[in-house]
Amino acid sequence: MGVRHVAEGELERIDAAAAKRGAFARFTDARLVRAYRLAAVILRDPVEAEDAVHDAGVQAWLHWTELRDEARADSWFDRIIVNECRARLRRKHVRPLMVREATDGAAPDAYRAFVERDALDAAFARLDADHRIVVVLRHVDGLSPAEIAERTGTREGTVKSRLHYALRELRAALEAGERLPGGRS
Repeated sequence: MGVRHVAEGELERIDAAAAKRGAFARFTDARLVRAYRLAAVILRDPVEAEDAVHDAGVQAWLHWTELRDEARADSWFDRIIVNECRARLRRKHVRPLMVREATDGAAPDAYRAFVERDALDAAFARLDADHRIVVVLRHVDGLSPAEIAERTGTREGTVKSRLHYALRELRAALEAGERLPGGRS
């Protein structure tokens, strides 16, 4: 058996591939917790969120070389995650897993908070994917409409409109819950 000679170009290609893997690993490691939190709030299901982040990570890897402006890397990755969540919500209706805090009868305020959280959970679950995404990005992540537009690939006016209608729908659902015979206030 002879000694294999590695061409100079092949060594450069191997080094470039290793550098690409390293840069991608550093990029995703710094963002995975936030990505999971974003997906979990949008999808309302921790297992579905893990799958969405995984699939978004695969998409990010496949398109890693297309990222030209590192200053916009967070927006680019958020957009991939949001699009994956949107696709999952559209493919099938995700049944939300609701995490509840137990009320041990300690205080009436704890019960009221539980009831209010339950009503908000039910109202939020009724929102369509686009409305749910803008509400999460605005009120959970604290992004401005311009930042949301960049992350979702929509116009700022569209984001503002979706926020307006989503919040109106949430308010109406919460008010209707208080007026229904089974609704408690």
